[in-house]
Amino acid sequence: MLGIFLDSETNGLNLYRHKVIEIALKILDVETGECKDQYDSIVFQTYDDWQQSDLDSLQINGFDWDQVSYGNKPETVAQNIQDCFSRNSIQRGSSVFICQNPSFDRAFFSQLISPETQEKLLWPYHWLDLASMHWAISIQQAKQQKSLWPWETGFSKDKIAKTYQLPSEKKPHRAMNGVDHLILCYEAVVGFPKKIVAGNSQNP
Repeated sequence: MLGIFLDSETNGLNLYRHKVIEIALKILDVETGECKDQYDSIVFQTYDDWQQSDLDSLQINGFDWDQVSYGNKPETVAQNIQDCFSRNSIQRGSSVFICQNPSFDRAFFSQLISPETQEKLLWPYHWLDLASMHWAISIQQAKQQKSLWPWETGFSKDKIAKTYQLPSEKKPHRAMNGVDHLILCYEAVVGFPKKIVAGNSQNP
């Protein structure tokens, strides 16, 4: 089973007005943790679209017009992602998307590659989120008095990282930094059951 760990940066939160300005992903074997492939690109948008930017969002990700104006065209990014998925045989049943906020990332991802195209290519329609994984595990541990309840610790990615004594995501936010931090948190929360560490599997 492959996990597509994905993150995106946008120039705002409104799907009907804002656009993707960076997208990154890594494809990992969720049993071993082996990285099979990765992709990262800044995405061009027109100056008119850029003028619609939410300034709070740009403060978080640190992008400016000069960077975005030299990004790859959306159709190029879409084709590159399709090529990446093709060479890794990404299909439903054998792969899933994993994000921190899939309701956000999936919507903006679909700006680049339409739901119709995703369906035609039989891409996975399961978009799993880290927060729910943390929530479920924390509930079980709290019942056994081994941890606090998830609403006591918080369940943003940085709060999850803090719970597991991991560093926060690097600032300003960048999509590949987000992917790497997501993987770090995922490994702490869920783990890769057959990961090889110093010649030994993660679990006996």
